[in-house]
Amino acid sequence: MRHPRPRTHRIRTAALLLTALLTTGGIAAPATAAPPPPAPAGDLAPTPPMGFNNWNSTHCRAEFNEDMVKGIADLFVTEGLKDAGYRYVNLDDCWALPQRNADGKLVPDPVRFPHGISAVADYVHAKGLGLGIYTSAGTKTCDNAGFPGALGHEESDARQFADWGVDYLKYDNCNNQGVDAQQRYRTMRDALRATGRPIVYSICEWGENKPWEWASDVGQLWRTTGDISDNWGSMLSILKQNLPLAPYAGPGHWNDPDMLEVGNGGMTDTEYRSHFSLWAVMAAPLLIGTDLRTASPATLDILGNREVIAVDQDPLGRQGTVVSSEAGRWVIAKEMADGSRAVALFNEAGTAQRVATSAAAVGLPRAPGYTRRDLWQHRDANTSGTIAATVPAHGTVLLRVSADDHWAEHPPAVELGLDEAPFIERDTPATLTTTVTDLGRTPAREVSATLTGPDGWTVRALSPATAANLPNGASLRTRWRVTAPPGTPVGSYAFSLRVRYRSPAGERVSGELPVTASVVVPPPAGTSYLSDLPWLSAVSGWGPVERDTSNGEDAAGDGSPLTVGSTVYAKGLGVHAASEVAYYAGRRCSTVTAQVGVDDEKGAKGSVAFEIWADGVRAASTGVLSNADPAKPLSAEVKGAQVVRLVVTDGGDGIDSDHADWADARLSC
Repeated sequence: MRHPRPRTHRIRTAALLLTALLTTGGIAAPATAAPPPPAPAGDLAPTPPMGFNNWNSTHCRAEFNEDMVKGIADLFVTEGLKDAGYRYVNLDDCWALPQRNADGKLVPDPVRFPHGISAVADYVHAKGLGLGIYTSAGTKTCDNAGFPGALGHEESDARQFADWGVDYLKYDNCNNQGVDAQQRYRTMRDALRATGRPIVYSICEWGENKPWEWASDVGQLWRTTGDISDNWGSMLSILKQNLPLAPYAGPGHWNDPDMLEVGNGGMTDTEYRSHFSLWAVMAAPLLIGTDLRTASPATLDILGNREVIAVDQDPLGRQGTVVSSEAGRWVIAKEMADGSRAVALFNEAGTAQRVATSAAAVGLPRAPGYTRRDLWQHRDANTSGTIAATVPAHGTVLLRVSADDHWAEHPPAVELGLDEAPFIERDTPATLTTTVTDLGRTPAREVSATLTGPDGWTVRALSPATAANLPNGASLRTRWRVTAPPGTPVGSYAFSLRVRYRSPAGERVSGELPVTASVVVPPPAGTSYLSDLPWLSAVSGWGPVERDTSNGEDAAGDGSPLTVGSTVYAKGLGVHAASEVAYYAGRRCSTVTAQVGVDDEKGAKGSVAFEIWADGVRAASTGVLSNADPAKPLSAEVKGAQVVRLVVTDGGDGIDSDHADWADARLSC
């Protein structure tokens, strides 16, 4: 990863217009600033701030302008986002001209904001919303064009923001001249308070100086990490950095793992639902980072899910904590004001996994039964205490579980699952075993299961797919013969496992588990370079996984020869943490070997850890390696494994410049 805030230069306004504006002081503000929207009772941010920020979707491009900001405010109202809790419409970098005027004042870019910031604030306020703005705690902001920062101008800039009617300030960390972070951010705090206007203060110093330890009386939220990027590896790395900081969050002071990427196109809808669910359970600020004017219905459904938003906005203000995280199966629980628990069952892995916990483990008291509400399916069920689901790859099941007296009013929770990940060797029929398990305090009756596949596939039950009665803990196990059409290409195919049953009260209930089956070829006998074999899945923190070159961070093929400790390797895989490359071993292979290390191309930067997994077992690992370390031999016994995974983590310090090489990686079968 590059600098924490990469910025794009754009051509500026014509010289004559710039000169005129600097002379006159820019577009004048109205004589009387718009009245501020009322501040929330008790604190500026009693719950995590919600709103929009343009940066993730526009960066410094020309489409960031007054029309966009007004359009977002309009959509907050028409799409129900305002009613769902979103309040702030925030401007990021590039809203100003590169120079202050003759009086030292900031000048809004007249091309982007021809009517000035006050007029935009008036428009946003008229919608019942708040306006946010951006600057840096340095001499310049983070964009390459070098817009004026607030260091040394704190009082003047804060007064200007207040006069314009600004309600939220994001205060960045670029060009800070080495001035102590606490001093810089406290100076702006004092300047904002001196204006008398309630302005939410967002500290964006990337977690470099551990603001969670000192900023609770400075701002309402503080960034805990570097910038997020619109890819799975970046989101996952930031999640893991932010989760341990739960003790520092609470009403009026929030850990900020950066803005949302939901809808920007770099992840799947399943991954975006995980992103949104995990930010909610972490009580993170929810700042939409996509251009809502072009958002898909699926994106709007995710961003507008009020039950998930209610988890984030719960007035108790607890950040969720990790209950367990074995083999990429995460359970994160958040205590709620009504005594319930929000429980995220998160699957980090590239294949479906069962993720399970219990009511006791997430902190609920002993009770005869529990109500479990699925916040994405919007369904209630009762459970005897087991909280479990088969979670798709990179998916999250978000539940709200309570020990209430009305659990018996709901049908029993039924879990759908597979005995193991479904792999179908090409041109060979396969047998899959599905399960339907009653997790409820009450029995499921008249249970029937069906498995359907793509057009042209044959799916036939080899054992009973119905049961008259499933008491608590009992399962209906069905074996299915699955046959693909001859010559079906290697790849992933969508199946669906469905169940229908009745509750004791006679209520008809249905459920569905999407299943991804992979058509694969058996690994070749002997020893093969992994870079010569097809992979099941490949995820890299920046850029794609590369074969026989390093990771170049951007497009496929932009890497260099694999080089660790000045030694060049002809074969291997180049990745960027956090990454995972999975291979089908088909229970036919014995060992994986490689020379691993941080690629030389990033100089002294980068620290990572390498792991080899055999199905759900970590078979080998290196610990943290830096660029100063030579290539390290890594070998793992993988006998009997169906899937082998090569995993690189960020070493616990974020993914900046984490170029990792699996040099000479080989699989012996």
